[in-house]
Amino acid sequence: MLIDSHAHLDSPRYEGDRAEMLKRAMEAGVGTVLSIGVGENATEMHQARDLCREFNGQPGMPRLYASAGIYPHNTDEADAAALAKLDGLLAEPEVIACGEIGLDYYHKGADRETQRKGLIAQLEIAAARKRPILIHCRDKDGAFEAWNDLFHTLDQHWRRTGLCGVMHCFGAEWEQARRSLDLGFLISFAGNLTYPKAQGLRDVAAQVPQDGLLVETDAPWLAPMPNRGKRNEPAMVTETARVLAGLLGKTEEEIGQATTKNFERLFGLKAGVGN
Repeated sequence: MLIDSHAHLDSPRYEGDRAEMLKRAMEAGVGTVLSIGVGENATEMHQARDLCREFNGQPGMPRLYASAGIYPHNTDEADAAALAKLDGLLAEPEVIACGEIGLDYYHKGADRETQRKGLIAQLEIAAARKRPILIHCRDKDGAFEAWNDLFHTLDQHWRRTGLCGVMHCFGAEWEQARRSLDLGFLISFAGNLTYPKAQGLRDVAAQVPQDGLLVETDAPWLAPMPNRGKRNEPAMVTETARVLAGLLGKTEEEIGQATTKNFERLFGLKAGVGN
């Protein structure tokens, strides 16, 4: 069985068939999904938890866990009320991670200083709740400014906690992967690993040790080949796992076992299969 370590199950794109989509995941061998709680804005970060409560325990469904966080673009909404809501959500048993949080210098949104302050505030809350973090980091024009600022912030405000996290939808080079691993983070690969022009990313993935890996969809975005351009969903994480297995000279079953073990270790739980 596989774990989709990052999917936006609360996306409006699943409004018409969310239950059927989850059943397809289970049928494809995806036994657990981490539902990401950022919503479209900070007021919606509870929706991932709500989906856990709605679907866990239903037959034929994967087990759902949730995260909660304020996305980099929305950190101008990280006022006292939003941060208090985040703190409360991280105390809920279904919510096992803070995220996705981080820095994004590619898309338009909150300015860099606001993103940095919002990230630090969330790191402090996650540390107090002893929750791992899910990091989003994206640069612009091939530079590594966001990554450099991210590592500086993590070195100052996270390393000392002894807690770890996930570099979600990794898309940088080996130097950034190496520094992430040195911090104790897992490297998560999404459907873009399968794209024809992503050979550089595949070269990085081939160097990551097996105990440092996760797979994800980032659904509903980044559907892997041959479904690129379509709505992504957790069942499609199998294709990313297949490509990763080929890069590492492993079987798909071995990648499933390894990434499941890594997920369980990071979050201190037994992910299990289904409900």
